Amino acid sequence: MESLSNKKKVLEQKPLSFMERMYLPAIAKGMGITISHLFKKEATIRYPEVEREFSANFRGMHSLKRDENGKERCTACGLCALSCPAEAITMIAAERKNDEKHLYREEKYAATYEINMLRCIFCGLCEEACPKEAIYLDGPIVPADYLRKDFIYGKDKLVEAPLEMKK
Repeated sequence: MESLSNKKKVLEQKPLSFMERMYLPAIAKGMGITISHLFKKEATIRYPEVEREFSANFRGMHSLKRDENGKERCTACGLCALSCPAEAITMIAAERKNDEKHLYREEKYAATYEINMLRCIFCGLCEEACPKEAIYLDGPIVPADYLRKDFIYGKDKLVEAPLEMKK
């Protein structure tokens, strides 16, 4: 097949010298690069043994906070779910019963609160939208797992432990 421009480029290859045919200069150059990397600072962090330092604005796993009396702050207003661009948060609101006054601040609470960590993009908009300062992205890194269902975090994993009351 002929080219459209009818221009041909002639490639001239000079013959290789004896040393180049033996590939010794290329091997020596490659070994030099390899040996130079032995004396450089490591680029990676040995993760399980060494923890990496995070910046001040690091966003980790979500946590639902409690107030100073140990009651859940979340009032199931749904603003966090509405502000989430990835639609990772789902909640179902319920009315507080008389015997649950020690658990929840308001008459309405989140009966189920779930975050799909595979969908979450850790943007922090849910944290900014919450009027009661109930959700924060201050936890550790989301741990790795094998099953998709293990990345859906409910209230059992998200609500922080109640504070011990001083007597």
